[in-house]
Parts: sequence; structure tokens; C-alpha cells
Amino acid sequence: MITSKTNPKIKNIIKLEKASERREQNRILIEGRREIERAVACGFEVDTLFVCPDIAKDGAAITARSVEEVSLEVFEKIAYREGSDGLLAVAIPKYADLQQFKPKKNPLIIVLETVEKPGNLGAVMRTADAAGVDAVIIADPRTDLYNPNAIRASVGCIFSVPLFACSSEECIKWLKDNNITIYCTYLKASIDYLDADFKKASAIVMGTEATGISQQWVDAADQNIIIPMNGIADSLNVSVTTAIVTFEAVRQRRSTRHFDRL
Repeated sequence: MITSKTNPKIKNIIKLEKASERREQNRILIEGRREIERAVACGFEVDTLFVCPDIAKDGAAITARSVEEVSLEVFEKIAYREGSDGLLAVAIPKYADLQQFKPKKNPLIIVLETVEKPGNLGAVMRTADAAGVDAVIIADPRTDLYNPNAIRASVGCIFSVPLFACSSEECIKWLKDNNITIYCTYLKASIDYLDADFKKASAIVMGTEATGISQQWVDAADQNIIIPMNGIADSLNVSVTTAIVTFEAVRQRRSTRHFDRL
């Protein structure tokens, strides 16, 4: 059992809290049984599983290259969230190439432009999983895709949906080449999102909360859409907006399947 906070393996976990170190070592941190189990179920490999016997009920069921038991004091040093269940994994990330992705017929895609907040990314990935979205594309990302806070906010769903990162230019070209209609959430020259036709191959594009969609995406859009506001707020949180529009698309597609069966 590791009982020293200065143990080299513990010191390395502290290093991995920095995005630059995660990129250099090609490793990510996953805390919590649910998140770790979902990562493993989705094909991610756990390099080392750290288990605190004083908290964790059982870590033996999780497949890992190696398992290290740590004291409560040491685990409190490496845990990054309160109320932890005593399990933390150092895992190997998977980065996919958008150009190699072949979408199925009539796909539904979510695009996040220059997402900055890991919590927003995680919340959107949770929505994408729940809605059965075909892929999430991060255009011009400003946050680490596998930031621990993104993983936590997604409750592990970040591992279950195809996730890509690329430039806006590359993303727009890929969408056009695959005949996917681009719907941008935009406050100007827009139609009500309820009037948009999401039954065809569609990409729902979200901008940052600070500046919204860039002009590059406005110019590339086939249609701008808006969620009408009835109060003093002029917009919603990006993850909330994504959920509302995405599940409207799901509703439309279910209605189409229903009538197709009649």
C-alpha cells in the first residue's frame, strides 16, 4: 500500500492534473466507479487503478494493467472531487480522426465551436449520449477534451459518443462533403428552432456563451435557428440550449419513424 504523498506514482498523478502533462504522457485521469466502468465498457484502457480500501467497496471488478492500494490520506491528496468513492484511474485516451469517420445515413451531429468550459463540454456529452447523437465535434477547441471536470460533468458519457476535435474550416468542409445540413444557433436572421427540419442529416452548431457563433459559421450555415426568449435573458447556457434543440431533433425523427410504420 502506498502511504507516502511523495511516492513517485502519487507525484505523477498531481502532474497529470495539468493538461500539458496529460498531452505529453498521453494519459487521462478518471475518478469514480461509474465513470471508470463506463470508460472501460467503451474500450478505454486503464493503465493504473488507484484504490483506497477505506472508501472503495471493491475495485477488483475493474480491468487494469496494474492496481495500487493507497491510504486515505494519500487518496485525499490525489482526489479532485468531494464525496469520492475511493477509485481513481490513470487511463489511455483515444483520439479519433474526423476524416476517417463515416457517418451513418441521416446522422445527427452536435458541433461546439471554441468550447472553453470543461463543465459545458461534459454536460453536452451527457445530452449527446442520452439523445443517441452520432458524433460530437469540437471546432477550434480551447479546453482539453478529457479534462477531469468534463469527464465528471458527463458522468462518463464522454467515452460513449464519437468525439472529434478539429479546426472550424475542416469541420465545415467535412459537413458539406457529407451533405449534412448546418443549423447554427444565432440571434439574428434566424427561424424558431421548432420550425427547423431536423429529420434530414443535420448538424446543430453551438457557439461560446461569451461571443456566440463566429462569422465563419454564420456564413457556412444552411439555416440559423433561435430559441425564443420570453424574459429579460437573451440566451441560455450553451449546454441547456444544446439539450433543447437536440431533443427537438430527436422528437421530429421519432415522429417520422412513427408515420413511416403506418
